[in-house]
Amino acid sequence: MKSSYSGEGDGNSCVEIANTPTHVAVRDTKTPSRATLTFPVPAFATFLEALKQHPLRRLP
Repeated sequence: MKSSYSGEGDGNSCVEIANTPTHVAVRDTKTPSRATLTFPVPAFATFLEALKQHPLRRLP
């Protein structure tokens, strides 16, 4: 799934996520053949809620 907001620029700063019943897999779209990070669904949900409450800012 791709975010509806992919940021400015060439669109190459994205991650993809895939859901399974128990885990969420995350990978970098620039290097899809490299390592995929997997998280238990509850942990990833907590992470997303934290981002909604405290959005990250880009470094200058």
